[in-house]
Amino acid sequence: MTFDGVHKSFGKNVVLDDLHFSVGAGERVTLIGPSGSGKTTILRMLMTLTRPDRGTISVDGDYLYHEKSGDQLVPASEAHIRKVRSRITMVFQHFNLFPNMKVLRNVTEAPIHVLGTPKDEAEAKGKELLELVGLGDKLNAHPSQLSGGQQQRVAIARALAVDPDVLLLDEVTSALDPEIAAEVLDVLRDIAKSTDVTMLLVTHAMKFARDVSHRVLMFNEGKIIEDASPEQLFNEPEHDRTKSFLRSVIDES
Repeated sequence: MTFDGVHKSFGKNVVLDDLHFSVGAGERVTLIGPSGSGKTTILRMLMTLTRPDRGTISVDGDYLYHEKSGDQLVPASEAHIRKVRSRITMVFQHFNLFPNMKVLRNVTEAPIHVLGTPKDEAEAKGKELLELVGLGDKLNAHPSQLSGGQQQRVAIARALAVDPDVLLLDEVTSALDPEIAAEVLDVLRDIAKSTDVTMLLVTHAMKFARDVSHRVLMFNEGKIIEDASPEQLFNEPEHDRTKSFLRSVIDES
């Protein structure tokens, strides 16, 4: 996954400023930084919820918003965008489960109706994923019968059910109380250890970021000001803005 010269403004507010960075296949990268520094905008661009003003984004060598026409890059068709976008899934802050569907159907709905997976196959995989997230006994429950942490774990299983190349996680524990958040983060740690899915995370859970990330990128005012291993960035940050941000996060926690 590569962002090359990506720029995004909302009115006079520059959210991403000539952004360049890459994430390798199977790599887990966490984006940290103050609110408004552009982190969530990056995830929204990958989900095609927000389009860049300029620059290119590619996933596994294929451009997301562009196609090649001879030697030229041209705006991509909607069909092309959907095809590349289908490799990416996202777990949001809020669970966005279908309230009228039972847990297992929430997990199998996209594989069956979007990917065309046979129902028996989708249900078998859905049960495996729900076991993975510790909800094998909740297949027939409705979301309203689950705690917030359980609903978020269903959302994680649902995201994995489509065999994504890239899993995006946007502050997935911010709506949960600390004890329930810890349970969800433990599930994500297990997934990080047991799968080779590429993960791009936005989080304020610094211990979690340290545990699961190969790299951590510090954002400020739409730019990456530090890109380092968790050990380097958390123990010996180089940039004064990184130091002050980490102090504030630690004080809040």
